[in-house]
Amino acid sequence: MKKNLLDRFSTYIAYATTSDENSETYPSTASQLVFGDFLVAELKKIGMVEVEKDKYGYVTATLPANTDQVLPTIGFIAHIDTAPDMPGINKPRIIENYDGKDIMLDAATQTALTLVDFPELQNYVGQTLLVTDGKTLLGADDKAGITEIVTAMEYLIQHPEIKHGKVRVAFTPDEEIGKGVCYFDVAKFGCDFAYTMDGGAVGELEYENFNAAAAAIKIQGRNIHPGYAKNKMVNAQLIAMELNAMLPEFQKPQYTQDYEGFYLLVRMDGTVENATLNYIIRDHDRAKFEDKKAFFTHIVNFLNAKYGENRVTCEIKDQYYNMREKVEPVLHIVTLAEEAMKELGIVPQVMPIRGGTDGANLSFKGLPCPNIFAGGHNFHGKYEYLPLESMVKATDVIIKIIQNIQK
Repeated sequence: MKKNLLDRFSTYIAYATTSDENSETYPSTASQLVFGDFLVAELKKIGMVEVEKDKYGYVTATLPANTDQVLPTIGFIAHIDTAPDMPGINKPRIIENYDGKDIMLDAATQTALTLVDFPELQNYVGQTLLVTDGKTLLGADDKAGITEIVTAMEYLIQHPEIKHGKVRVAFTPDEEIGKGVCYFDVAKFGCDFAYTMDGGAVGELEYENFNAAAAAIKIQGRNIHPGYAKNKMVNAQLIAMELNAMLPEFQKPQYTQDYEGFYLLVRMDGTVENATLNYIIRDHDRAKFEDKKAFFTHIVNFLNAKYGENRVTCEIKDQYYNMREKVEPVLHIVTLAEEAMKELGIVPQVMPIRGGTDGANLSFKGLPCPNIFAGGHNFHGKYEYLPLESMVKATDVIIKIIQNIQK
């Protein structure tokens, strides 16, 4: 299975599928449609049925039941796109029998995976690591998930002695820019519940995620020649700095963990005349999330009272919500994944996602959808790496979950 996973993953990441948050099309980049066509062909080749890619780029397929027993229909989902933070790599660098030492990724820039920065590398001594060239991301988020799902389906088709109910798979575009399931047809997908294969290290199992919003701030200044600016100039950049300084210092990502929420300034542009700030707001607790949004409005109102009406405007848009409230009523689906891991000798690490997945929005669309590890580390950047043995374990978990639905 290891060679099959490696070959498939290497093929998948050669497709550039970076999403584009500034695009007005869906999906946001045509390359995702090209990779979708490839997946359609491969799913048909391995023996899946009802394989299709719709006009939005969603690729879906069915593994038919091979038992007369009435069982729930289960789904597995991963996303096609990679993060726009960095371009993707053409092929992984393969480090066999990892020796537990620092890994130089790019000698020219002295970019390295070091044990000081990434001590968890010690967990993978003796394993096969897939790493970047130090200039790109790897694409394990989430082509590792796609690889594992396709490989699991292929295994079950080749081993009909494993009895199972109907299984559906779906591969979605634009997850990384928060639009992964905008047009996803839950009714047509036809599952009782599903799992996204989009988590990190082995054992991760998540059914809680952030409530999320985006805040767009615009500040209108007044630019006057500095020699004649007394009592006339209003510097939009300084107001922007003042606004940011009013946010709680220890509610920034670098100071938070576990269930602690944050404000993050993701972009700032400005001149004396105009300034813009873009923030994301995150919290697992819905009440605290609403308080954070209200605090933003309070700051804006204060600055307008200080500098003049409509000097500062703020548009806040909710992005997704914590799936916990939708999964808790069907918590047996989390237990199903936990038990599958335990049977495979994997210790489940049930934890909140400090982010979001397609599963969050799908849960609110009526498809409860916890998230399972895909095996990668350090997503969205040049330090991303993926132990091949972790992919094997993720594939085994998929197969075991499907197998255990018989019980």
